[in-house]
Amino acid sequence: MLLSLAIIFLSGLSAAAIFERIGLPRIIGMLGVGIVVSPYVLDMLDSSVLGISSELRQIALIIILIKAGLSLNLSDLKKVGRPAVMMSFVPACFEIVGYTIFAPLLLDVSRIEAAVMGAVLSAVSPAVIVPRMVKLIEEKRGTEKSIPQMILAGASCDDIFVIVLFSTFVTMAQGGSARAADFLNIPVSIVLGVLLGAITGICVYFLFEKAYQHKHKIRNSTKAIIMLGTAFLLMSVETLVKSHAAVSGLLAVAAMACVIKLKADKSVSSRLSEKFGKLWIGAEVILFVLVGAAVDVRYTLAAGASALLMIFIALAFRAVGVIICLLGTKLTVKERLFCIIAYLPKATVQAAIGSVPLSLGLPCGKTVLSVAVLAILITAPLGAIGIDSTSYRILEKEKS
Repeated sequence: MLLSLAIIFLSGLSAAAIFERIGLPRIIGMLGVGIVVSPYVLDMLDSSVLGISSELRQIALIIILIKAGLSLNLSDLKKVGRPAVMMSFVPACFEIVGYTIFAPLLLDVSRIEAAVMGAVLSAVSPAVIVPRMVKLIEEKRGTEKSIPQMILAGASCDDIFVIVLFSTFVTMAQGGSARAADFLNIPVSIVLGVLLGAITGICVYFLFEKAYQHKHKIRNSTKAIIMLGTAFLLMSVETLVKSHAAVSGLLAVAAMACVIKLKADKSVSSRLSEKFGKLWIGAEVILFVLVGAAVDVRYTLAAGASALLMIFIALAFRAVGVIICLLGTKLTVKERLFCIIAYLPKATVQAAIGSVPLSLGLPCGKTVLSVAVLAILITAPLGAIGIDSTSYRILEKEKS
């Protein structure tokens, strides 16, 4: 295991530095390393590391979501309003519709199998989007019109919405039937997640305050560890109550961090954000190298030109969904284009659930996995490069 971790950190950071030096996003280097050292190419990673790959990727996501919560300004988020809510489900719905219409024609799958494929492929990647939006918020670029806040909030809810739809469509594809309660789980999961996170955030803040009042000052490093442990607990609650109620652990984590930022002194929240920024350096390498390691490149060869065409048709549907969400806003044409680009990348969700239809024995399983792998390889670098290269040209720095 130690050798595998050494390979992940050293080769991942080296590749990231090389790609950054030639003007390309770091993520491409890390994804590339993951693909090369994966069991499907050089097979350099120990099975013990691959066995806990999903948990390690989840820890990395938790770290960046805490940092996102500590960077978000709730008043700015409130100012965004309707577009942020619509961005959490409308683009995904449009993309699923695109797959449902065109996948049966291009990829020889049934209509319900096309819906399963759409649910796998329509989720955006918080792993690509969140760190970039956090950076823009910290640099106050585009924040006057709350553009990064809107994308950050929408991307966080988008995955929950899509995963619930995926579970429903898979049940239907297996010969079952969808229940209204399955769709009701989407808003319930979001509301309960935010409430749980807000209550937990208040409790953690009072713990810090009580310790300070009794002259037991807690160091910021210790506070960061307490927050991280509490975030793990919130994610565990999602699993524990899954059979009784739908709760979004990821939203609970972000909400907890938002409340602590709101309650704590500005200097404390900024120092905590800095601590999690340092943790993210290592977590980012683990996340993207292991996402790359989950990609079976053999399936990209089987995907073919039809799958490639299908991906770009679906992205066009997604772009229309984003445009509809932004109707009535004060964003310029270029700023709307930036929002479309920011909503392109796929990676984490596709790596996590892309193989599920195949493991369940669905006839479309191999096709779904082929398209998912191809989508990761195309859209993750495309979205990352697009965000990095356009944000400084399009988004204006906040004057104040």
